[in-house]
Amino acid sequence: MNVALEASGLGKRYRRTWALQNCTLRLPEGRVAALVGPNGAGKSTLLHLAVGLTRPTEGDIKTLDLPQIGFVAQETPLYRTMKGAELLRMGRALNPHWDGAAAEGRLRELSIPLDRPCGRLSGGQRAQVALALALAKRPELLLLDEPVASLDPLARREFLQTLMAAVAETGMTVVLSSHLLADLDRVCDYLIVLAQGHVQLAGDVDDLTGTHRLVRGPRRDTAKVPSGWTVVDARHTERDSLLLVQTREAVLNPRLDVSEPSLEELVLAYLAHPGVSAAAHPGVSTASSHPGVSAAS
Repeated sequence: MNVALEASGLGKRYRRTWALQNCTLRLPEGRVAALVGPNGAGKSTLLHLAVGLTRPTEGDIKTLDLPQIGFVAQETPLYRTMKGAELLRMGRALNPHWDGAAAEGRLRELSIPLDRPCGRLSGGQRAQVALALALAKRPELLLLDEPVASLDPLARREFLQTLMAAVAETGMTVVLSSHLLADLDRVCDYLIVLAQGHVQLAGDVDDLTGTHRLVRGPRRDTAKVPSGWTVVDARHTERDSLLLVQTREAVLNPRLDVSEPSLEELVLAYLAHPGVSAAAHPGVSTASSHPGVSAAS
């Protein structure tokens, strides 16, 4: 398995505060990875380390060579006085494998004027210009830091459609940082969850959702969990319980309603308990049980 991004014991400290610490991660090539976590979890720091905009305090991170990497920062930085056509010409001068024709074609299909200064474009149009410039590098690894956070639903859909069309055409690896879980669920096949500067959960989306279960039922039937369960999240009413558990075993109790969680349900359960990590998954190296809920021996 070829790896597009690999971090080992990675840490970044700003004065006395660790933005990332002991971050270990292996992202296979050809995946579209959702990078998820609360504000301050270290998502932007990880992406900045990956493209060399900052250096690690400890550990190391390996990626493809810089000319093979495209990056769109959170602020979608563009020279606001420059026109789209001027940015395309500048990109051609700076990048040896520049595909300006494809970038211009994408922008014209979206009716984005190339003769207008970027400062006079809408937020959605600026995001599309930034994406077109990143794709014109013909990257093998594309890193996107909250690219759709400020966009309206239609602009988000157009942005993601452009992105996925490029993925289908090139097979490139993508890391997409976002809080918009519904959008990520539609386009991503790999998941990375950061919490408190650590990799909390990582792996193939189908594998992660397939090895977790939502278990609903009478509280007395969930009071003592089997030894093969790791309880990630537990919510109780006076009579009933709702658990998210990690298990490869079948849940056989007929009084329990069992279903596979959605990506959103999985992520929210882990984010609610940042001290819990998935056990024995390929992208993450730690394991723990839910505080206060122990497995039966």
